[in-house]
Amino acid sequence: MARKSPKGDPVQDAPQVAEVQHAAAGLPAIGHTLRVAQQQMGVRRTALTLLRVNQKDGFDCPGCAWPEPEHRHKAEFCENGAKAVAEEATLRRVTPDFFAAHPVADLATRSGYWLGQQGRLTHPMYLAEGAERYEPVSWERAFDIIGEELAALDSPDESVYYTSGRTSNEAAFLYQLFARELGTNNLPDCSNMCHESSGSALTETIGIGKGSVLLEDLYQSDLIIVAGQNPGTNHPRMLSALEKAKNNGAKIITVNPLPEAGLERFKNPQTPQGMIKGTALTDLFLQIRLGGDQALFRLLNKLILETDGAVDEEFVREHTHGYEAFTEAARTADWDETLAATGLERERIEEALAMVLASKRTVVCWAMGLTQHKHAVPTIREVVNFLLLRGNIGRPGAGVCPVRGHSNVQGDRTMGIFERPAPAFLDALEKEFGFAPPREHGLDVVRAIEALRDGKAKVFFAMGGNFVAASPDTDVTEAAMRKARLTVHVSTKLNRSHAVTGARALILPTLGRTERDLQKSGEQFVTVEDSMGMVHASRGRLEPASPHLLSEPAIVCRLARRVLGPGSATPWEEFEKDYATVRDRIARVIPGFEDFNARVADPAGFALPHAPRDERRFPTATGKANFTAAPVEFPALPKGRLLLQTLRSHDQYNTTIYGLDDRYRGIKNGRRVVLVNPDDARELSLADGSYADLVSEWKDGVERRAPGFRIVHYPTARGCAAAYYPETNVLIPLDATADTSNTPASKSVVVRLEQSATD
Repeated sequence: MARKSPKGDPVQDAPQVAEVQHAAAGLPAIGHTLRVAQQQMGVRRTALTLLRVNQKDGFDCPGCAWPEPEHRHKAEFCENGAKAVAEEATLRRVTPDFFAAHPVADLATRSGYWLGQQGRLTHPMYLAEGAERYEPVSWERAFDIIGEELAALDSPDESVYYTSGRTSNEAAFLYQLFARELGTNNLPDCSNMCHESSGSALTETIGIGKGSVLLEDLYQSDLIIVAGQNPGTNHPRMLSALEKAKNNGAKIITVNPLPEAGLERFKNPQTPQGMIKGTALTDLFLQIRLGGDQALFRLLNKLILETDGAVDEEFVREHTHGYEAFTEAARTADWDETLAATGLERERIEEALAMVLASKRTVVCWAMGLTQHKHAVPTIREVVNFLLLRGNIGRPGAGVCPVRGHSNVQGDRTMGIFERPAPAFLDALEKEFGFAPPREHGLDVVRAIEALRDGKAKVFFAMGGNFVAASPDTDVTEAAMRKARLTVHVSTKLNRSHAVTGARALILPTLGRTERDLQKSGEQFVTVEDSMGMVHASRGRLEPASPHLLSEPAIVCRLARRVLGPGSATPWEEFEKDYATVRDRIARVIPGFEDFNARVADPAGFALPHAPRDERRFPTATGKANFTAAPVEFPALPKGRLLLQTLRSHDQYNTTIYGLDDRYRGIKNGRRVVLVNPDDARELSLADGSYADLVSEWKDGVERRAPGFRIVHYPTARGCAAAYYPETNVLIPLDATADTSNTPASKSVVVRLEQSATD
């Protein structure tokens, strides 16, 4: 049932299906990594580049935010990290001739995979109002265009400044400084779409919206619970840490609707024994029904309360608040309701309880599988309750571990990329830079789309990322972007967002992490913060893909000089010339960065302070860690329907599609697949290999359709299905979000499967 694609754009809806794999990495991963890298970079460039990834004198991987171990292997990268590096360091180029040959209307018909495979952008490009094609433009004219549109606004709040997690600390700090000096807190970022639920829950319960563990804590742990996370695909280097923890005696419980090869067995490509035999990681697999995690942890908490001596009463007494209300709610947990919510057998939960009670040091790791539900924030609060009961925060080998995605998404938030900044941060900005930053809260991602849709926002500026493809309710998002007066994207490569434009549009090409950044004071480096709060330097060494590229800090500084003019007292020109001067200002504004330049000179970097971890001090409103007692929620499943989760294939990172295979799940040469439990498929008359449209059902009565998905019988949890995003983003309404965090609820979507008309 393959449909026609534009010339040269591979068909993605006619996949082949093979056996599901039960081990990750090993020789196949090495072979695939080298093959992809050499296709993009050539042999010599591959060797020179990959050996500098995540090294102390090298550059930070532009993929995930997993931290670097103290003792690093010469090949300190994973398969997906190598793909990310290869795509950035590619020898392929997108020149003005490319845009002359491909009008925007043609680009809009292309797949994200095809767009990304064209290579690195080389020149600033401008789409004039009414024009059919992007044309080259000078940097000076590009900044003039932005300045013209911003000057025409009735208020700075009619502009939006989005940030992707790949932006460095220095660029992020400058970016938020520019927006706030202009007069707006409209600083949505990719955290709004992923770990905002984690930040909301953790800030309320422990006083800081970050995880409380370091790598050493994983190595010292007795029990690691990996919930709603697929590290083999999304954070492959985490598997090495789990292997080391296992070798040190840790047990691992996996909580997931899908079996994942990496958590079944890890074949470590850095050791001969690992390559041949590998390590079985998971000791207990809880194949949970989508959205049932809160119910599971609530019942475990009840059972802990009912076990003599299981509660760390001293910790609870000295360091927590709200225990009585929590225990009253927890004791009402019901076995029958929990089994219905989770789809688990009673024996498996009892087995998990025994492992919990046997552990003195427990870590809970999670990712999007917990954060992207309507009840995501109460779910993560319940995880915190679970850890507080046994004193597992502020103890070596224990704590909360939300595993972030993009390499500096946590650092961007630390630098002030947030639509709801803390008053203390704004006070520090005002004191340091001498202007009064706005105090009203700005727009997050969902509210920014609504503002564009409603004509309340007219200029959209994105520092990295692929906003259109990453956002929910695809048709609504694209229509909203097209209503803007101006859309601007700072990018290294083409993506879907460049083809969905406002009346005018700019593409501003920037340096990648792999490239040398030479400014007037000499060669520069930038810094990043990993998923566990470690800050370190990143230094590129490759020659830039084009002499027409500017670094992200340089782009922000030149934009600020053009827009804010001589009335700004901020030394933008000095900041562009020497990033050390930016770090000096960061050190005076943001706690934890004192003596920034001196401390980041340490090749190992430095850890930011974390009061719950370091001191068992909880900077909450109560001054203690807060137990919570929200009602248990889980999604209802009407008869004849399935609960759909969106997920990545192994050949993608966020919206970047590296290839059309998902090797571990047995999918090859295609992306439009829906994974369905064979028993559910038989009950619903869904034949393996047939095609169906995915139709989501919501309370608003509006049906949203994603057509032409190949049905693949797959060992998912009963009642659950899975399909890749961004293809399925069309199914999630803009207002279907998590309570409190406003994160799109894309992990428990009620769908029916209708036979495709073209099947």
